[in-house]
Amino acid sequence: MLPFSAKPEETERSVAFVTFPGVKLLDVTGPLQVFQDANTFLGRSAYATPIASHHGGPVETDTGVLLNTRRLAGIGLDEGDTLMIAGGDGVFAATRDTRFVHAVQKSAEKAGRIAATCTGAFLLGSAGLLKGKRAVTHWRHCDQLADDCPDTDVDPDPIFIEDGRIWTSAGVTAGIDLALALVERDHGRDLALELARSLLVYVKRPGGQSQFSEALKQQQRSVTGRFDALHFWMKDNLQADLKVEALAERSGMSARNFARLYTDDTGLTPARAVEQFRVDAARAMLENPNVSIKTVASHTGFGNDERMRRSFARLIGVTPQAYRERFAVEGS
Repeated sequence: MLPFSAKPEETERSVAFVTFPGVKLLDVTGPLQVFQDANTFLGRSAYATPIASHHGGPVETDTGVLLNTRRLAGIGLDEGDTLMIAGGDGVFAATRDTRFVHAVQKSAEKAGRIAATCTGAFLLGSAGLLKGKRAVTHWRHCDQLADDCPDTDVDPDPIFIEDGRIWTSAGVTAGIDLALALVERDHGRDLALELARSLLVYVKRPGGQSQFSEALKQQQRSVTGRFDALHFWMKDNLQADLKVEALAERSGMSARNFARLYTDDTGLTPARAVEQFRVDAARAMLENPNVSIKTVASHTGFGNDERMRRSFARLIGVTPQAYRERFAVEGS
């Protein structure tokens, strides 16, 4: 475990988790583990993590596990602290509890940061905290959030969004990404990366990254799943020959039969699927400003930056440089 020295003037911050009956357990415990592990790595209590509810006492989660909570109004917060609203199916009943919504509003007035994981964004919306803000929630609920909060710019794609002091995240495990980003803001990138490694998070994802990898999108498109293994091989071998003939040979088919079956199963031609895999990988690499665009094009199989530029324009409507300017993560 790496030592992370604390500055003498640093004090304990509170991250208060707001729950309700039917809260999703992982929306609480995922981010909670990040903050508690940060305490371990720092060798001190950098974060207090009270779990709160409207009235306090035991709260039943979506799994049946009970959480022992404190009354929200009794938790003192200040500008150095974070109010974090968990998600879960119970949030929709919670938004109709006017007294609970008022308690969230009062706590939000005191906290320096307000965050929501997954559908917790609906409680922020009910409390008027998303007005004029850009926000995200689980992709299944983005249209509903946009309808419920017409004065909010709901972006269904990112993993998490920071807009001023309001942070929102996509579904479930994205709450871990959001928590890592909060720790990075408080204590630096080295600690956040070490926490990601400790938690076996595959990669510390920046907020601008899509909720879905291209491999997962392809699995969702597939009618039968027959090409799943091929997709994951393609993802790991973008510099290989991925022409139809080579993919057909790997699949044990003739090129003509492969192209027909692949398109029928996924709704994409093999060439378009390869292009989307390469763009997906290039987007991730472009978030590191220290890697040249020429290198990104080479490592993702485009061959040259002009070919990559045309694919970006075709699939996501921006150039690689414009994408980098928006989503590059300093210190990568």
